[in-house]
Amino acid sequence: MKPLAISDPASEELREAVRWYEERRAGWGARLLDAVSHTFDLLRAHPEIGEARRVEPPSRHLRVLGFPYYVAYRLRDHDIYIVAVAHTSRRPGYWKHRS
Repeated sequence: MKPLAISDPASEELREAVRWYEERRAGWGARLLDAVSHTFDLLRAHPEIGEARRVEPPSRHLRVLGFPYYVAYRLRDHDIYIVAVAHTSRRPGYWKHRS
């Protein structure tokens, strides 16, 4: 199993989303964090599970169950690189140029 490497911007996006949900309804931030953790576990077990995207460099998306988010990631030789934890309807593709 390849390890995950989470980019700083993706980590910040996740923190902000968790904070946003928690401010609106107690416990929902933790629910989002659990759902994203489950998505990360799926990626570790099945790295090619996400839908392939035609961008450079090549990337994949995997939807976070129960929330309007997806994880954008790249398969690298030594790890699975999390590029973004993105909302499904905000600023499509904003993360594509992240290295």
